[in-house]
Amino acid sequence: MKIKLMIAVVIACLVFTGFTKENVSDTVDHNAWKTSGVVVIQNDVFTLAGSNARALLNDGKGYTNFELDMDVRTTTGGKGYIGIHTDATDRKGYRIALNNDREDPVWWRMTGSLVSVRNLTKSFVKENEWFKMNIRVEGQLVRVRINGETVVEYIEPSKPFRLKENAKALLSQGTISLVGTGRGNLQFKNISLEAFSAKGIDIPAQWANAVDEQTDEIIRLHQEDFPVLDYHVHLKGGLTKEVAARQSRQTGVNYGLAINCGIGFSITNDTELYNYLDTMRTQPFILAMQAEGREWVTTFSEAARNSFDYVFTDAMTFLDHKGRRTHLWVNKEVIIDDEQAYMDMMLDRICSVLEEPVDMYVNSCFLPDAMSDRYDMFWTEERIDRFVNALAKSGKALEINELYHIPNKAIIQKAKAAGVKFTFGSNNITPEVGTLDYCIRMKKECGLTAQDMYKPHINICLLYTSDAADDLT
Repeated sequence: MKIKLMIAVVIACLVFTGFTKENVSDTVDHNAWKTSGVVVIQNDVFTLAGSNARALLNDGKGYTNFELDMDVRTTTGGKGYIGIHTDATDRKGYRIALNNDREDPVWWRMTGSLVSVRNLTKSFVKENEWFKMNIRVEGQLVRVRINGETVVEYIEPSKPFRLKENAKALLSQGTISLVGTGRGNLQFKNISLEAFSAKGIDIPAQWANAVDEQTDEIIRLHQEDFPVLDYHVHLKGGLTKEVAARQSRQTGVNYGLAINCGIGFSITNDTELYNYLDTMRTQPFILAMQAEGREWVTTFSEAARNSFDYVFTDAMTFLDHKGRRTHLWVNKEVIIDDEQAYMDMMLDRICSVLEEPVDMYVNSCFLPDAMSDRYDMFWTEERIDRFVNALAKSGKALEINELYHIPNKAIIQKAKAAGVKFTFGSNNITPEVGTLDYCIRMKKECGLTAQDMYKPHINICLLYTSDAADDLT
């Protein structure tokens, strides 16, 4: 069964405020939608204006398995959601977010998010531009596509984890709602809804591929409305873009993909940098530049590095006290005569690195193998204070690193007290990107909240080309 809901003709005789009646045909059931607030129909476009506009599909049918297609546009400040498996109260089922406002303080719940379950940190489309949205529910699977690209692929397990406020965010059966919650408008056209039977859907097989939410920490972050972003993921060890996207959708962890840029690394000049970005702009990831070596500032232009969503560096490459180029993770390059003097030299290098034009400091407070087993001894309170003061002054975010389990709790607590923002980074060296266990433990022990997390500042990479956008206008 497929229903074409041509918006300009379906809603002609409903009771709501601010209705403009144009291009109306009497051949379509006028009672298909129940609306409230300011709802306008003009030139085949259905507009929900402001924060109290609402439309509920009221055709007397309950939809379980279905595919919903529509063209959508959010005007400046326009926000809201599409409800599925909902009812007249609009308090049950799932909500798919509509929000393309990159200045929104809740930056981790952008368009396409399956709210409270798979929140998306990447802004895939812009305000004031049309895009295509597809929502499919098939058994326990909810899939969301934007302009043909899958951004959410969630399998509801047999025992979902839900906080009290999200207890009804579950699959069942219901109708569709369109709801505005922002100061701007939501606009819809070319809406179609196709229902299909459950025949052939193997729910036990779907459950076998679902995440065990009773033990999963990631669903708990989504449920408490905490940004779930791994800011430090590498395509290394055979990890491809396609596999990374699939892993991200399955685990519910958004990825910030980082490319190493500097002498001796993957990208060594502006041309290579731009060529790399051209291959990544349509990918479902936030894009980061990892600046390597201390000469990176002159190796790459400011315009080139500002093409990324954010830039980070570490203090693991430097000239030591005798002028020798040192990579701290290469043991043979770490030549230590006096451990305390070497520690002071490393702290000097860290404070110098914090003056470089990056957004965050990663592999934070790393110590070489020869000293790492006495991490707390070398990172004395005096040294922590000096580091945190320099970090806070620089305005840079501090990474909590999953690979090395650094920095320690004492450093994180002092940085939080100083108002420093944080990032989580797996810094993976294998195709299996972690689930941020150490980062989440530090979040809990140090009381980090969503407001303590760093917000990527550009989000320029979209899931469509200019040609595709033109086709929708």
